[in-house]
Amino acid sequence: MKNCIKICLPVLLAFFAANFAPGQNEITITRDVQGIGNTKPVPVSLDGFGGEVADILKFDLYVQGFAFVSPDAAQYQISGSSSGNIQGRVVDRFAKSTILSRSYNGASRQQAHAFADDIVLAITGKKGIAQTKIAFKVQSANGDGKIYIADFDGHNAQSITPDSAIVAAPAWAPGRMALYYTSYKLGNPDIFYHNLGTGQRRVIAGYSGLNTSAAVSPDGTKVAMILSKSGSPDVWVCNADGSNLKQLTSTPEDESSPCWSPDGRWICFATKIHERRMLAKVPAEGGDIQRIPTVGVANPTEPDWSPDGKWIAFTSQMGEFAICVVPADGGNATVLLRGQDPSWSPNSRTLIFTRRTPSYRDMLSLLDVYTKQVKDIRQIPGNDSEPAWAR
Repeated sequence: MKNCIKICLPVLLAFFAANFAPGQNEITITRDVQGIGNTKPVPVSLDGFGGEVADILKFDLYVQGFAFVSPDAAQYQISGSSSGNIQGRVVDRFAKSTILSRSYNGASRQQAHAFADDIVLAITGKKGIAQTKIAFKVQSANGDGKIYIADFDGHNAQSITPDSAIVAAPAWAPGRMALYYTSYKLGNPDIFYHNLGTGQRRVIAGYSGLNTSAAVSPDGTKVAMILSKSGSPDVWVCNADGSNLKQLTSTPEDESSPCWSPDGRWICFATKIHERRMLAKVPAEGGDIQRIPTVGVANPTEPDWSPDGKWIAFTSQMGEFAICVVPADGGNATVLLRGQDPSWSPNSRTLIFTRRTPSYRDMLSLLDVYTKQVKDIRQIPGNDSEPAWAR
């Protein structure tokens, strides 16, 4: 069955350039966080920028491993103005050289994010994440939910599912404005493909029983998912359009949360072996299941493989939910902080995750894993969870 939502590409692109209505302020979480390294933030100073542009630059750089200090204590001095247009300059005080000098036509959120990304590239040699997108689920009080897309900081959020139905597990199609997600729109948990440019969507997995947890291969040609069509929930894989379906696991246990290795050769997932919850991987073409040890941490679930291939982030259930990381081949796992649903950014160092507030509300936050710095993103009323970062 096919359905069409009237979202045209020009409107969508115009939306992303607009500002989201005022809402909650971003909140810095000051709890201690154990990182996978003891990397100190890069000391920078910021001078000459005002209002929203200054706020955006501070947010964008903070969640990418920078700390703001006085000009005399900074290695990199960021200066300029945001009156009419953004004029930006970055000086390496130690090398006594200008490493970035650029003008941006306008002083909107878009230009501020672009400047932040240029700063990251100039200082670290790696692309920034300030112009990336996220998807996530918002659960309302009546039990229905909606899938939202937004800028990585939660601004410019837009609901893409107008149905009064339970939804879950959004996943981006790499390099495209398209999502896969699970919806009960037709009365069964089915996996939909949704083209955000045209608004068209279609069911790619609508088998009897459970169809959920779509995960798209890095090249966009395959989709891993959890189906219960043969009994217990197992890992299956198919073409991006739902054709050529193939079962990869067949166990009496409930598999969940598949994700791909960056080279597309492996699919990692959560399972049970000898009554113990653990992470495992299976060749994407089929083959034997291999365990991924998470030494020191029990009950792992919700894995996500970092784009650089080095780490797997996951949720641990040991009394409370906790965000953890482990080397991709397994080994000693590190507990980072309380939370669940981790998703890596394209830079392989920042995670977006769900945290539970003292009032039992789910919110989304960003963690720079190496510097232990955390920020809440802008929230949508309701419970915000299950984030997925576009790559």
